[in-house]
Amino acid sequence: MCAAFPDFRLGSVLATSFTGTLSERHGTAVERIPTPHRLVDWLVVSGLAVDSCTIAQLDLARELRESIHAAATAAALQEALPARAVHVINDCSAQGRAAAILTPEGKRRWRLSSASRVEDALGVIAADAISIIAGERDGKLALCASPSCQAAFFDTSQSRTRKWCDMNTCGNRQKKARFNANQRKTGQP
Repeated sequence: MCAAFPDFRLGSVLATSFTGTLSERHGTAVERIPTPHRLVDWLVVSGLAVDSCTIAQLDLARELRESIHAAATAAALQEALPARAVHVINDCSAQGRAAAILTPEGKRRWRLSSASRVEDALGVIAADAISIIAGERDGKLALCASPSCQAAFFDTSQSRTRKWCDMNTCGNRQKKARFNANQRKTGQP
């Protein structure tokens, strides 16, 4: 990975990990896929390797990302899904040509078309978003409790009470801020 770009924040759920390629949406936003090549990098580490990416495909990926974020946020808040977001997600899902395959280890992986187009990878991501937003998977959509983040994430914890999209970033930052505030209150260094 190129040191000039921020690290990817990878989770166990493809669609919400994809929305995490833009983080700190309510603070100083961090774009983790600023170039077509960086989108290719993200797709590779996510098991969706593609041959190349154009600016137009990057724009489509970002449109899908924002649509998933909008729909997942609405679902987490139990609000109506934005019609435009639903349209973009459905179109990307329909455009992709990928097949689910079973590995010898008993895991599901995706096989993209022989040309390995970005649209095929986006179709897989859109299908994953559909499955979590439609409530087909065991877990619940929630929003990160960090005021600067508020990312939608898929909570698969046993109690379904997770507060942070990522404990190592948002959760740690909030706990540190709370600790420092308590230290100031008590006058300790």
